[in-house]
Amino acid sequence: MQLISNDKFISVNHRVLAKHEDSHESDKYDRAKELKAFDDTMAGVKGLVDAGTVHVPKIFIEPPNDLTQFTTCPQPNLLIPVIDLSGINGSDEIHKQIVDDVRTASETWGFFQVVNHGVPLSVLENMIQGIVGFHEQDLDAKKEFYSRDLGRPVRFNSNYDLYQSKAANWRDTVSFTRSAVDHDPKQLPSVCRDATIEYTNHVINLGDQLFGILSEALGLEPDHLRELECAKDYKFVCHYYPPCPKPELTLGASKHSDPSFLTILLQDQIGGLQVLHDNQWVNVNPISGGIVVNIGDFLQAISNNKFQSAQHRVLANSIGPRVSIACFFEGQSSTDVPAKYYGPIKELISEENPPVYRDFSISEYYAKFYSEGLDEKSGLDHFRL
Repeated sequence: MQLISNDKFISVNHRVLAKHEDSHESDKYDRAKELKAFDDTMAGVKGLVDAGTVHVPKIFIEPPNDLTQFTTCPQPNLLIPVIDLSGINGSDEIHKQIVDDVRTASETWGFFQVVNHGVPLSVLENMIQGIVGFHEQDLDAKKEFYSRDLGRPVRFNSNYDLYQSKAANWRDTVSFTRSAVDHDPKQLPSVCRDATIEYTNHVINLGDQLFGILSEALGLEPDHLRELECAKDYKFVCHYYPPCPKPELTLGASKHSDPSFLTILLQDQIGGLQVLHDNQWVNVNPISGGIVVNIGDFLQAISNNKFQSAQHRVLANSIGPRVSIACFFEGQSSTDVPAKYYGPIKELISEENPPVYRDFSISEYYAKFYSEGLDEKSGLDHFRL
């Protein structure tokens, strides 16, 4: 579908070429105007690609330091841990080994992949295809959901932080809150509604199991994190990364850590996700049937830094589209009254291990998180003692 607004934006792209614009062109550049022009199309990055752009618009070009700040791992065989959950309800010995593996991964990487997790491959594939279907449907159908209102239960846009970030990311996103999935599924887009409901049921069960394992990994009773309601609220953030004509100039997602207790991520087989480990970017290579799990900022805080919420990013790619679906377990809803406060678990605190963070509510954390771009420092820095 051809849009006049897209054509106008593409014409701007042709005169703001990546690294080769001269000072005269730079003087003409009005970032705020270009951001607004892009946003007004409601077509996202896919709209640019569909319109035939062969350049990366300047609003997407990352500062060189952000692209080269850390080296890509020179050891191709260095991989994040892969944990087989098939024996978690088996013998005590196998159960203990899985808990130990999760503990080690959470302390040293903050990332791991799980296999034999109980979610059928068909459910994973249907969810990915459902999100592809949403993003590749007619633009008029997607515009119905286009919004920058963070309170909307179903929301489509490109870059939630478009006007705050140093550089826009090469991706579009549709997100669903728990209220939509659990209480009013008719709000979900019809093209992915059934797949989302089925996938959610499995992911909630997997999350509950993982919180039990993580509780034991912290030396606590299996129900400890459940009783703290770490999985009470959740949301899905479903990214679509179109192929990029100059992937070396931009990112699919800037370096960040997650605003969650735990994130369960389903990715397709294209790849591009990287985790920062020992000041090196390590590829999180897709595994058929595998699901990525990572520790979020809230779990790092209540574990008093025992578990690590690792920084990660997504590379842009000339191949695509790539799709990923993240389920963020957020604890108590940021709109609940009275607010629940989270801080270091008292059983993990001692004179030798004093609290690192003050107590905070989820809404307080989000107020800070959403006031900045994705490429800023960890939101936890604001709550350190």
